[in-house]
Amino acid sequence: MTARRIAFFTSTRAEYGLLRPLMAEVASRPGLSLQTIVAGTHLSEEYGETWRDIAADGFSIDARINMRVPTDDAVGFAASAALALTGTAEALARLQPDVLVLLGDRYELLAAAQAAVLARIPIAHIHGGEATEGAIDDSIRHAITKLAHLHFPAAQAYAERILQMGESPDRVWTVGAPAMDNIANLDPMPLETLEAFIGMPLRAPAFLVTYHPVTLAGDGGLAAMDALLIALDERAGSIVITGTNADPGAAPIRKALQAFAHANAGRIALVESLGVRRYLSLMHHVDAVVGNSSSGLLEAPAIGVPTVDIGARQRGRLRAPSVIHCDETASSIRQALNTVLTEEHRQLAARRDSPYGRPGAAKRIVDVLQSGAIDTLCKPFVDRPSPEVA
Repeated sequence: MTARRIAFFTSTRAEYGLLRPLMAEVASRPGLSLQTIVAGTHLSEEYGETWRDIAADGFSIDARINMRVPTDDAVGFAASAALALTGTAEALARLQPDVLVLLGDRYELLAAAQAAVLARIPIAHIHGGEATEGAIDDSIRHAITKLAHLHFPAAQAYAERILQMGESPDRVWTVGAPAMDNIANLDPMPLETLEAFIGMPLRAPAFLVTYHPVTLAGDGGLAAMDALLIALDERAGSIVITGTNADPGAAPIRKALQAFAHANAGRIALVESLGVRRYLSLMHHVDAVVGNSSSGLLEAPAIGVPTVDIGARQRGRLRAPSVIHCDETASSIRQALNTVLTEEHRQLAARRDSPYGRPGAAKRIVDVLQSGAIDTLCKPFVDRPSPEVA
């Protein structure tokens, strides 16, 4: 019997971190064959060449798609998406997978989904149905939902939204977030090892900061990031900043973060990529996660660390009680930092309340991929009952 070929497309360190437990689950199962398509910032020296993390984890890289374009504007990213579309189409034609797994909402994932639709390869989509109202990712995520055939939302509220879009209930499985698997399986690294990697000791209060472009904002979120740096600069202690996404508007944000870290050497470390284990381990040793990354809503509450979520980028997502949302001003960020450092809020975060389910998402997803019918490309639109008009 021929093994069912399950292909994974990954283009960023964050997305790979969530796909990793699924890939390991596929690789461990008789009757399944893992295929890995690697693209985007994984192949970029500027972004840390994180394809090396994939190889170090023991996964073979079956296709590489070089899609980086050196311009930081809409035209450059459209050209990059075109390369992703062509490269994915060529990879799928060669690998002939039975299903393509996509996670999330980045622009290159939409290109990969288009290639799969044209190749008549079913798409399994993870983390659909969510809302991030401050980013173009929101529209892209919903577009991928309509191109996908199997849906694995992280919460029931997101499953309901997928059903609102006309998807059939027998194609939607509420599985929780794969991030919960990473946390459950984590063997935290010692603080001394982490300090050696970032090149400085961690002193309280310690913050783990990630700030990405706000792609629907006129300035890409640069003014908000400047406000964040003003609020952080007033604090004693240590700050670890991770690299920003490769999104439109990333260049000025990267430049400002580099200047901030350079001016505060010994107190602030800017690390392009920590890798999954170091990143989650570091969460165990900081006082708060700060910025506008989804990790502040997904991983941080499950680990028990408070979050300061800034601005509109993650607006619309489910939030744990430990997540403090604030406006994009220095005074609002300052107030939020004060709140998360209180003993009361630290105790709240220690409860580890999370709306994103329990560990086991990888097994639940792969069970469907292994035993489910994935060869039916026809997708009838399921109309929901119309509300009665008074």
